[in-house]
Amino acid sequence: MTEWETAAPVVAETPDTKLSGKWMITNDDVQISDISLQDYIAVKEKYAKYLPHSAGPYAATCFCKAHCPTVEPLTNSMMMHGHNSKKLMTVHIIKRAFNFIHLLTGENPLQALAVDVSPLHHVNQGSSNSYAIKKKDELEHVAKSNC
Repeated sequence: MTEWETAAPVVAETPDTKLSGKWMITNDDVQISDISLQDYIAVKEKYAKYLPHSAGPYAATCFCKAHCPTVEPLTNSMMMHGHNSKKLMTVHIIKRAFNFIHLLTGENPLQALAVDVSPLHHVNQGSSNSYAIKKKDELEHVAKSNC
């Protein structure tokens, strides 16, 4: 027998998917307390990406936005409109912001981001601390004062 036939089979281990090589993107590390939100916040292993940058295939079908990585809506909302929308520069800014969050709190920054920036708008409507609800209330307040 040759050396190749007697060699033990190699088992390929899948490396852990970490955002920017630092923070785990799994349900074990990011705890979502509300059961109804777990399907709409994409922190599952199969939706994890190393870099929150895709070509936007999530707009193809209904409820496909639920599979969008949690950090990508934040990067898309921070980009400038027009010719200045440099997504990789925005990703670098978010990476530095996550470093600050990790240094200040000592926890996974995706945990702090998970409910605040959800891919579906109606997931944010449950909390009064949500950015979307505050903006809606502010617009309603301005509209009432102008009448």
